[in-house]
Amino acid sequence: MGMNFAVIGGDLRIIKLVQMLAKDGNTVYIYGLERADGLEHKNIIKCESISSVIENCEIIIGPIPFSNNGEEINMPFSDEKITVREIIHNANGRILIAGSISQEVYDMQKDEDEECSEIVDVMNREELAVLNTISTAEGTIEIMIANTDRVIHGAEVLILGFGRVAKVLANKLVGLSTKVTCAARNDENKAWIRSYGYQVTDINNLKSELMNYDIIINTVPSMILGKEKLKYIKNDCLLIDLASSPGGINREAAKEKNIKCIWALALPGKVAPVTTAEIIKDTIYNVIKEISKNGNI
Repeated sequence: MGMNFAVIGGDLRIIKLVQMLAKDGNTVYIYGLERADGLEHKNIIKCESISSVIENCEIIIGPIPFSNNGEEINMPFSDEKITVREIIHNANGRILIAGSISQEVYDMQKDEDEECSEIVDVMNREELAVLNTISTAEGTIEIMIANTDRVIHGAEVLILGFGRVAKVLANKLVGLSTKVTCAARNDENKAWIRSYGYQVTDINNLKSELMNYDIIINTVPSMILGKEKLKYIKNDCLLIDLASSPGGINREAAKEKNIKCIWALALPGKVAPVTTAEIIKDTIYNVIKEISKNGNI
């Protein structure tokens, strides 16, 4: 027996998710996707207000990321604007599933919600986070190839950070015969970098060695390459920032120095929306199973 889902806003991967949920026999009420194509299905019901999209559903699916500015939810396929507070206010005891949810949203929930809705950030789920790194890595490689005038074979590449994305990306780049150096802070990560056979450097002491790299990729969500460190980077170096807002590269300083800097957010939804939607759907089903066991659905 299918379930009723409310889907509000989101990018192309959410559109693909809606299609998949409907194909599975669920009824999907949607709002904030009026400019999206491919949503004509007997199980997809287009709504004209937040209240109408939510009223028949116990589970609300929001965008990934939930908000780009902390005030309004992410709705690239709509001309409407919906505030985060408006969603939280209308959730009213329901389960809200979205991605990259800030602490401010949870604080808002406590202020607004008499019944206290349950909020689940799918980006904190290990099964989604791990599989998402594959499309992020492939999207990064696509950007590298499209924005350099040389082959990346033999290129000197520096990856800042050694989390999930950096690990998968480094592995794929070595397979393409690039020369990979990873920068980390703690000794444990440095040891792992050496064990994989990559060159290692200390992320806190980056200075003149920065001029050795053809491509620098940041994965750390805090400022790593500020104005002072950008002075050491050669002008034809390609900078790619994968970190969420505010990023880890001073983009204005890079622009002043005429260094190409690409802030590549939400790559899974851009380069592999179908695969990403499949992962999100499976993760949502897992969340529902877990919540059902606890008697909350």
